This record gives sequence, C-alpha cells and structure tokens, in this order.
Amino acid sequence: MSSPSPAPSDSNALNDRVAIVTGGTDGIGRATAQGLAQLGARVIIVGRDFEKGAAAAAHLNQICGAARVEFLRTDLASLAAVRTFAGELLRRLDRLDLLINNAGVYIEERATSADGFEMHFAVNHLAPFLLTNLLLDRLRATPGSRVVNVSSFAHRYVSLDLDDLQTEKGFSPLKAYNRSKLANVLFTRQLTRLLDGNAPTVNAVDPGPVRSALNPRSGILGLGSRLIRPFLRSPEQGARTSIRVATSLDLANISGRYFSGERERQPSRQAQDDTVAARLWERSAELTGGPGEGTNSGA
Repeated sequence: MSSPSPAPSDSNALNDRVAIVTGGTDGIGRATAQGLAQLGARVIIVGRDFEKGAAAAAHLNQICGAARVEFLRTDLASLAAVRTFAGELLRRLDRLDLLINNAGVYIEERATSADGFEMHFAVNHLAPFLLTNLLLDRLRATPGSRVVNVSSFAHRYVSLDLDDLQTEKGFSPLKAYNRSKLANVLFTRQLTRLLDGNAPTVNAVDPGPVRSALNPRSGILGLGSRLIRPFLRSPEQGARTSIRVATSLDLANISGRYFSGERERQPSRQAQDDTVAARLWERSAELTGGPGEGTNSGA
C-alpha cells in the first residue's frame, strides 16, 4: 500500500492524539488510518471481521514502524452492538481527538439490520449518528477534537423522503445508498448547529470515485466498470480529503462544511436545508432510542 499524502502539518502534529476510524480495515478507511498513524496518532480501526481487522492492524503497524494501530470489533448493523462498543471506548479512552465515521455498505438486494431498518440507512447513517452522540461528551472534553463524516458526491442525485427513510417505496440499492449519503451531510449540518460553536468541529467529506469493493457504480455498470476503473482514484487518493479535514491547522475552527478533492464545496440544495436536517435528527433519535446516558439529549 502506498502512503497517503499527509495533510500540510507538522509530522509530529498528532502525537498522543487518539483517533477512531470506522471501516478502517480496508479501502479508504484503512488508507485514512495509515495516514493518521504516520502523523503520530494512536488509531483504533473498527470493523466486523476479527481476522481481517487484526491482520490490517498488524500490517499498518509494520508500515508505521510502531504499534500505533489497534483493531476493535463491532457490528455497526446492530444498535445494541454500537452502544456496547461506545461503552467500551469510554472505559478505555480518557480522550478522543478524532472520530472518522467512514464505514459504509452498498448491497444489491434489500436487506434489514438486526433492528429491522433498511441496511444502507442503518449502517451508513444510524450507526454513526448513534456512535457520535454516545461519544460526544468525550469529544467535547478533548480540546481541538474533530468529527469527519464520510459522505459521497452521490448525495446530489436524490432527495430525502422523511416519510420513507427505509426506502420501502420503489427500492433500488443506488437510491438507498445515495439517500444514506445525503443523511450524512444533513447529520453534519444539524450537529454543528446544536454544538453552536463548541467542540468538536464536524465536517462531511466526499472521497470521490474510488476503486473499492463498496463503489456502487460497479454494480450498475457491469462490464463497463472495467472501462472506468483506470480513471477511479486509489483508496490512498480517496483518503486525502478525510486526512486533511481531520488534521489541517487551517481547518481547526471550521465546522458544518462539505469537502471534496481536499477543498470546500457546496453540497446539494437539500443538504443545506436546516428544516430537513432538524427533522432527520429527530427521527434518527427516535429510531435509535435516544443518544443514551451521559450524553446531552440536545446534541
């Protein structure tokens, strides 16, 4: 694996900082974890497959030349598992500097999570919504903390139907995936509003079209995906925006924004709708059973 380009900051800027990267066992998440570890951070990568995660952590530590990466297992398709995982993190960590909500799924057939929610909505939105809220007090207590929500340019191609968050009407995997990515940007917007200038900063990023197993375009392009594959970015290139937004000094006080290609961009019109963002937050809190004890219910 080649090294992601680190953000423009001192090479030791992240020493003693603690970062969590969900979906950090491969693809963009793994490249993000590598970049943060190479900048000196202690990185916890999160995934569902124990053997795969342990192997990824060992490989990253070999690359970094230090034991900076640790793997922890959880199933983001289960809200109970997310709560248990958050509790374990709070017991283990006395600080949390970076939370990179990177994990995501794209599946061709409609499926539901352990809690009965449509799988894209459950894993790509409800899981990071709940995990972030459960860890919010620790993030607040850590000076300079940041949350990065990995969304996609795909959010531009849909609107969110608040009466059909489970995409039961006219389901297609692409529509469900794209809606979950729109939910990521709306979540970012509403959390920023609720924090009202207080830590952590919260931003959404688009890694761009990346060569990965998750890339939803491969599922609809079939053989055509072979033709576009050479033009897709590597995971390392895709990770650059997440790393920049998580570490750059010039973004230390920037929150509620959307970045693509390492630069700030305007998200879709609906992604900037405060009313939709607030209503999605309310529905998400209801569906997840609230943020949990120890977390202010307002944010």
